Amino acid sequence: MPDPVPRPAAAKQLAFDELDTPLYDTTFVVVDLETTGTSPEGDAITEIGAVKVRGGEVLGEFATLVNPGQDIPPAIVQITGITTAMVYEAPRIEAVLPGFLEFAAGAVLVAHNARFDMAFLRAAAARSETAWPSAPVLCTVKLARRVLTRDEAPSVRLGLLAPLLGATTQPTHRALDDARATVDVLHALIARVGNQGVHSLTELLDYLPGVTSRQRAKRVFATDLPASPGVYLFRGPSDEVLYIGTAVNLRRRVRNYFTGSETRGRMKEMVSLATRVDHVVCAHALEAGVRELRLLVAHAPPYNRRSKFPKRAWWITLTDEPFPRFAIVRTPNRDALGPFNSRMDATEVAVTVAEYTGLRTCTTRLSVAGLHDCLHAMVGGCPAATVTGLPINREEYAPASAAVRALFAGTSDAPLRTMLDRIETHSRAEHFEAAARLRDRVVAVVRALRRTQRLAAVARIAELIVAHPNGTGGWEFSVIRYGRLAGAGNAARGVSPMPVVEHIVAASETVIPTGGDPGSGALRSADADADADADADADADVVGGGDVVGGSDMADAVVDASSGGSRSRRVAALRRNAASTMPPLRGASPEEVALVARWLARPGARIVRTTDGYHEPAYGAGRWMGWVELADAAVRAQLPEAEYVERSGGCLACARPGADYGRTASGCAH
Repeated sequence: MPDPVPRPAAAKQLAFDELDTPLYDTTFVVVDLETTGTSPEGDAITEIGAVKVRGGEVLGEFATLVNPGQDIPPAIVQITGITTAMVYEAPRIEAVLPGFLEFAAGAVLVAHNARFDMAFLRAAAARSETAWPSAPVLCTVKLARRVLTRDEAPSVRLGLLAPLLGATTQPTHRALDDARATVDVLHALIARVGNQGVHSLTELLDYLPGVTSRQRAKRVFATDLPASPGVYLFRGPSDEVLYIGTAVNLRRRVRNYFTGSETRGRMKEMVSLATRVDHVVCAHALEAGVRELRLLVAHAPPYNRRSKFPKRAWWITLTDEPFPRFAIVRTPNRDALGPFNSRMDATEVAVTVAEYTGLRTCTTRLSVAGLHDCLHAMVGGCPAATVTGLPINREEYAPASAAVRALFAGTSDAPLRTMLDRIETHSRAEHFEAAARLRDRVVAVVRALRRTQRLAAVARIAELIVAHPNGTGGWEFSVIRYGRLAGAGNAARGVSPMPVVEHIVAASETVIPTGGDPGSGALRSADADADADADADADADVVGGGDVVGGSDMADAVVDASSGGSRSRRVAALRRNAASTMPPLRGASPEEVALVARWLARPGARIVRTTDGYHEPAYGAGRWMGWVELADAAVRAQLPEAEYVERSGGCLACARPGADYGRTASGCAH
């Protein structure tokens, strides 16, 4: 049972940042077990002994026999002297374990051959459904092998090591005696490593793995780094940037590169070349992530895999011609869908959308007065071909490109419903393989639409101020302008947040959206255009007669503004038109906007202020994500199409957003 020696109240679980605690101020709980065998699954604990120490002083002891629920083998009785009769009335491990965990709370667990003891304790905790703490664990066997040479200690068995290091307690294969002996061994080994610069728990844990002296010597790079979120940059012999990374604690993260915890060969090679580490302190993780993305583009460090392909994204866009088609490009225009990691993925989605919107896929370039005359084909034909075979003019073709624009913008999901109708037709005809193939194509389309619409919802907002709890009673603030992080800061607990917000906003970057068609005037200053009446009229004539996408819209906006005669109205009209000709992300990096969008989706995020409502389109892909999850579940389970249809309510139409789920005696209820 617990020893009556007084001990302080159990401390809280060690946080990782507290591992920098000096060894003289670190609390250790040295534990030893006796068991019925060597298997944590088949054998059980018969005795627990533990000693709590700090600064060389014993704070308390814990010792108890444990009823293992099975007979103790004679061989074990001979070694430990613990018999089945001795443990018959002892408490079971379910009753003992909570008391031990309370005794060890907030301390570093130490054991001689810790893997053996920790395996039994974790197995016992799992069987009794007791939460096991993620406390640091120190093994004196590993420490002894690291500190002592083979000549000095041919064996590191506790019975031989204790007298060698001057332990005052002789191990007896009883838990408490062995734990006391291990305490003396621990103190002797710590005394040995003190003259090697090991003075804190972190340094002691880092000392254990095999690390070259050259690698360990470079840990001074982390000495002056703050324990704050930020970005770190490893620099090489010519001051070039070798590697860029982010951290919630710069000092802790960088220090890991010089310890045995870093096992990646590529990173070890990078560390061997590094001559110093620069850093940028950030307000929170979002700012660190954004700065990392921007620095990767600026420096393209050789040891960052992401920097090898900084412009690898592809976009689906409508071509600028009287009979628009899809083009797969690197730079998006206002009617764009993406980004895609591969050209093949973009092409497959474009083919599917074209098929169900009637957009042409033929390669002939047609003039304004031309006619589209592709012949209808049952398989593989141009989607714009009519069943009658009659040619169509520009006006008759216009609904196809309008359907694409509405689908991309989220103002209509009619093409998606057409796709689901086709899946339903295949299913009813028992063409399950065709239905499954089309289902997977539709899933890819919906995901692409959702990705673009989700990012565009952030990028279209001129200014969005977001707050998120920092976990300590304060707030983390982010100022987002057109999808880019323009400013960041914190308000500590007890500090009035709104004055802090106003200071952050005042110091935030000015963001000018880019990426519109230069011919449309989207990239010019609306104020400058409003100051020149003659130039505005000239622009109306030029844009109105051109073939640029949105050109006629721009002409209408200029004409309307000039007829009104009001400078403010003209400025507003030009700005609205400039926004309408912008690509979905307004020139922002897709990676940065995606990072911001994930930050906004975090639990607890709150909008402090916004110039526009933060929302996705009403008929966008967001309302189809439930159907996508259903389709994904079918793929994961590898269900046959018939069962998939049954699980969705009898036909795939029942999975439509807004459908009336359920069935009647005669069939579906929708």
